[in-house]
Amino acid sequence: MMDKPEPRPSPGYMTEERIMIRDMAREFAMQEVLPVANRLDPEKGEMPDELIARMGELGFFGILIPERLGGLGLGFFEYCLVAEELSRAWMSVGSIIARGNMFYTAIPAKDDAERAEKIRAMAQGRYLGAFSMSEPSAGSDMASIACRAERDGDEWIVTGSKYWCTFADRADFLQVICRTSHDPDAPRWAGLTAILFEKSRGEFPVGVSGQPIPKIGYHGWKTYELAFDGARTPDYGFGEVGGAFKAIVSGLEGARAHTAARSIGLARGALEDALDYAKEREQFGHPISDFQAIRFKLATMATEVEAARALLWQVCHKLDNGENCAREAAMVKYYAAEMAERVTSEALQILGGAGYTTLYAVERHWRDARLTKIFEGSSEIQQRIIADSLLGKPKHA
Repeated sequence: MMDKPEPRPSPGYMTEERIMIRDMAREFAMQEVLPVANRLDPEKGEMPDELIARMGELGFFGILIPERLGGLGLGFFEYCLVAEELSRAWMSVGSIIARGNMFYTAIPAKDDAERAEKIRAMAQGRYLGAFSMSEPSAGSDMASIACRAERDGDEWIVTGSKYWCTFADRADFLQVICRTSHDPDAPRWAGLTAILFEKSRGEFPVGVSGQPIPKIGYHGWKTYELAFDGARTPDYGFGEVGGAFKAIVSGLEGARAHTAARSIGLARGALEDALDYAKEREQFGHPISDFQAIRFKLATMATEVEAARALLWQVCHKLDNGENCAREAAMVKYYAAEMAERVTSEALQILGGAGYTTLYAVERHWRDARLTKIFEGSSEIQQRIIADSLLGKPKHA
């Protein structure tokens, strides 16, 4: 018989502080977000300003913002813990926290004092951004961006179209990726610059118009197609001119971890709802949770949720320690998104006809989970990244 091994210390991922943050976010999500989501999502309503303000009070928009700038000064681990809990109730609410945490370095300001003041407001949810990169003909292929910006003195003049800009109307500023150089000898991805537009909430900048895109899910806020017709904005000196591609790519690992957290939250919500329903729903004189077919579905669903979370925690730990984890971030985004679609679909199947109504939240989780396989880099893009890291780039490329 083998000797019993000495107990080894755990990785220590879930510290007392992290458990407290998770539980606080969970209580808020279940008590304040879920009732709003159940009421507004079926009618494609928008999350109320009061809910956003409450999130600001709790510090959710400033998790990654340094303490010296008014934030919590925490890491991606805490950020993704909160994102999972919020997404378990409503993915849009789990998403909106990025409009602060991932934007605080992109503030349109004349000087450092104004920038610091706006970042403090951002940490409280009072100054939020929206990101506009995709175009009708440019998605995963960022190099095909055609929306153009030309300098005129101390201003940029932007002309062209953008697509998939969520929160464009209610944000305080827009970060728009534009082409500022057309050097035929440069790489296709070169010559892209981030241009900032400050605006009033509920309005678009002068020279910009927007049309909401009809979506099957991701309700709670609107997603826009934007048209820039010679729109002018000051040159705030943000980022390197022509260097937007590299800047965006460098931040994708955190964004993919955030999407994985949202996917896990959706899957967990569907799993929990299916568990409750299976215990209550009776057929043939028994709750359906007695039937092996249902029990095995739930067992598989629970296993997949736990597996995705374990990989996410590993990625977050690496991110917070400054380790390169491009492959692992692609893996967790890919696996969690695919898992979320499977788990939410199985949950809907367990609820049967009830799951196909808007009377239960599982259909919302299902619709939103489908999007996680598309945005922040599609599942196919993640597979390409993973394959290239394992095999090197294809010779024909």
